[in-house]
Amino acid sequence: MEFDQLRHFLSVVRWGNFSRAAEDIGMSQSALSRSILRLEEQLGRPLLNRQSRKVVVTEAGRTLELRARELLGRVEDIQTELSDDGQHGTIRVGAIPTIAPYFLPTRLRAFQSQFPSAKVVVQEDTTANLLRRLHDGEVDVAIAALPIESRYLQVETLFDEELKLLVSHTDPLAQKESVRWSDLEHRTFILMGEAHCLTTNVISFCHQKNMFPLTMERTSQLAMLQELVSLGHGVSLIPQMAALIDRSPERVYRSLAGVRPKRSVVLVTNPYRYASRLQNSFFEKMRV
Repeated sequence: MEFDQLRHFLSVVRWGNFSRAAEDIGMSQSALSRSILRLEEQLGRPLLNRQSRKVVVTEAGRTLELRARELLGRVEDIQTELSDDGQHGTIRVGAIPTIAPYFLPTRLRAFQSQFPSAKVVVQEDTTANLLRRLHDGEVDVAIAALPIESRYLQVETLFDEELKLLVSHTDPLAQKESVRWSDLEHRTFILMGEAHCLTTNVISFCHQKNMFPLTMERTSQLAMLQELVSLGHGVSLIPQMAALIDRSPERVYRSLAGVRPKRSVVLVTNPYRYASRLQNSFFEKMRV
């Protein structure tokens, strides 16, 4: 059994078919199939049930998946620790789309200026996917927002930020310096998709105020949400970091009166993986 065989197997499990896995790891589908067949022959057990459109992992395959992730993670940790000079290496950063373009750029520039030999790879994804990838060792750190549903990851709050009410410049609420929750009754909310934690935050705050927002449209991009509000499709709540850089005259941001809605931005790491000196320096740059 070779490490590459285990990596090939995990890629097939991740993608659910051979063609996408082969493309992901940069080898032909036939070569990948031969690698998995050799692994099954060596172990004497079928690991995958090959169906017409997908592969299904067998019980033996699930056991191997768990052990392979543990083993490859330990190998990677050993390599990282032995080569840890605090200056070189790659840091794989995961961030949710409502944080990445607003929070990361200035901090990445500061980090790269101090550590020019380091390489930082940024990957945007939903919270659930980032937590899975962090658990599996595919990313080293995730920048996300509460709530975080994981018992095995370490969560550190970086800061809290206000969620600002976003309305079109033609909306009567745009003329108010402060808006009450009662002003939003019967208003249509435009939200991100259900997989985005910002939607969870918004709905939670509305429910705390005994409001059950009517949602007519959902989008996967914050920029598209802002454009829909500009067109008068509804209102929304937007993170302050996104509001601060928005220069569109067609959109107006207002604070809500009383207890203002907010979200907590967090840094999430896997305490079971080795954290290099370079990674710890990166974590420091993320702290405000």
